[in-house]
Amino acid sequence: MTLTIDSTITLNNGVEMPLLGLGVLQSAAGSETECAVRYALEANYRHIDTAAIYGNEREVGKSVNAGIVSRDDIFVTSKVWTTNLSYEGAKHAFNASMEKLGFDYLDLYLIHWPTNDWRGAWRALEELYEEGRVRAIGVSNFLPHHLNELLQICSIRPAVNQYEMHPYLQQPELRKLCQDNGIAVTAWSPIMKGRVLAVPELVAIGEKHGKSAVQVTLRWLLQLGVIAIPKSVNKDRIEANADLYDFELSEDDMATINALDQGERIGPHPDTFRG
Repeated sequence: MTLTIDSTITLNNGVEMPLLGLGVLQSAAGSETECAVRYALEANYRHIDTAAIYGNEREVGKSVNAGIVSRDDIFVTSKVWTTNLSYEGAKHAFNASMEKLGFDYLDLYLIHWPTNDWRGAWRALEELYEEGRVRAIGVSNFLPHHLNELLQICSIRPAVNQYEMHPYLQQPELRKLCQDNGIAVTAWSPIMKGRVLAVPELVAIGEKHGKSAVQVTLRWLLQLGVIAIPKSVNKDRIEANADLYDFELSEDDMATINALDQGERIGPHPDTFRG
């Protein structure tokens, strides 16, 4: 499989979304996030994933708008938080995010969790999309039953479902449902907050390829056609997380990683999370 730093996935509305991005969850507001985004752009990342609840949209926007790379060449995702999950709330939240980001348009806007009035919020997202204020809309942390309900009531099919996915939580049924319905998958917490470094099978595969367990895990996701958004604020790690294109995992490597699934969550369960 030929993959490069420029590799994208074509969303169901024709928009191209980069397969590798920088996540900024828990990146501190101020210089930490500004620098992390700058490091990523300098390392040829073209995808930044933020959210209203992260508290760093302003810093993301500042670095994206700094001119390191043309704004039109950078794909930025943000999300509406649970407290604004209603029709009016989502409209208000989107405007607030856009003011902080300093953008004329957003590339992807997601419902962050399937709670409160997410159905009303989805109507608002559909209108924002139809108005051309966002290039694609989607959801985050939607399980099969949430997704099936959304597919029954939506006028515009979600382009992306972002959820927890890593070697210990692979959710293959959810990924198949998404892919069968033309919904791209984004993996959050893809490297298990660094815990992949202690997984012997991943370490062994890495040694074979001259790569770290982190790089092996990210490559595994990309070869599955899953978008990965590892978080880091360290320049060297941000660069290393993008050094994925001079090796390829074999079918045996992929099978070994696929067999690691334990159904083990790092984050909350979507059915019980309320925000």
